[in-house]
Amino acid sequence: MAKKTIANVDVAGKCVLIRVDFNVPLDENGNITDDRRIQMALPTIKSVLDRGGRVVLMSHLGRPKDAPDAKYTLKPTAVRLGELIPNQVYFATDTVGEDAKAKVASLKNGEVVILENLRFQPGEKKGLADFAEQLASFADIYVNDAFGTCHRTDASMVAVPNSMGAKPKVCGFLVEKEIKYLTDAISNPKRPFVAILGGAKVSDKIMVIKNLLGICDKVLIGGAMAYTFSLAQGGKVGKSLVEPDKVELAKELLASGGDKLVLPVDTNAGDDFKADCNKMIIAAGQIPDDYEGLDIGPETAKMYADIVKNAKTVVWNGPMGVCEMPPFDAGTKAVAQAIADSDSISIIGGGDSAAAIQQLGFADKVSHVSTGGGASLAMLEGQKFAAVEALDDVA
Repeated sequence: MAKKTIANVDVAGKCVLIRVDFNVPLDENGNITDDRRIQMALPTIKSVLDRGGRVVLMSHLGRPKDAPDAKYTLKPTAVRLGELIPNQVYFATDTVGEDAKAKVASLKNGEVVILENLRFQPGEKKGLADFAEQLASFADIYVNDAFGTCHRTDASMVAVPNSMGAKPKVCGFLVEKEIKYLTDAISNPKRPFVAILGGAKVSDKIMVIKNLLGICDKVLIGGAMAYTFSLAQGGKVGKSLVEPDKVELAKELLASGGDKLVLPVDTNAGDDFKADCNKMIIAAGQIPDDYEGLDIGPETAKMYADIVKNAKTVVWNGPMGVCEMPPFDAGTKAVAQAIADSDSISIIGGGDSAAAIQQLGFADKVSHVSTGGGASLAMLEGQKFAAVEALDDVA
């Protein structure tokens, strides 16, 4: 998947349309509570500006219903970007309307305009060609630097590059890094290669588990999906979150995985879903009827840490327990600590795993923290992305 990057293109005097992921969290007053996604896009944006180009940024934010909604305006991102870079940053009050056209037309080299939320237009989610052509007409070069939406076929991801004709269509530095880490991990991993998968549902990660069992040396299971596997082995799971309709599938994965598939040996269980409930550490598959499993137990945490210690490549996606509620965050913390302490190539999937690594202060002790939960899972499943296929190949 060797694709050209923005570094391979002459941008001097050119207008560069960059699809970024500025889907940042906002508080009730519209203030950005975490600007990491804006920070991650800065190297690509600065590369264009520093080399004499001008930048048009497009992104979605939240889930508006194909129409303008003040709650989801991208204006706060324009304000924040203006604080992070010395260049002039403008905001267009529409996406492909009169204000956007006027601001793009008057943009000078070294300046930036952010278009209003793509999802205010029905053409974005529907992938409509006429909407894409209007966006494509703004620019001389298209850049995809939004890994978090690379698995989607929205207009800005697929139809826009397809509407650019012979104009350059390249990836930004963030997408380049994501693809490199995730594809290299799967196609040519240093071994032992260990995957750690957590979260609530087996159904969310079936294809990932199947794909990784064919590639990894060990696949460690945590989170609530461990209880569906436990049920498949005839264990008692009490009030634990399980998927009874996925038990047969879990049995198939157990049979095909053999000793590659590693399950918890003990569980930290509680009699209620709250921090001050009655708790017990109990053998996996032995949870009483009035208790539910809320985290892997200490023996499992130690076992998983020992496996990680000897790994050369580690991929982690999904927490080991209720990571937002102590003391049921202990398993997730133990796994994060083990990964941070190892000398492996370590790739952390998006979502809760990425948040845990950041909150524990380990982000600089792992090789790569993915910006896209859904996209990183899709890549670990071995999916091809139309949004990436549409970009120019390295000759």
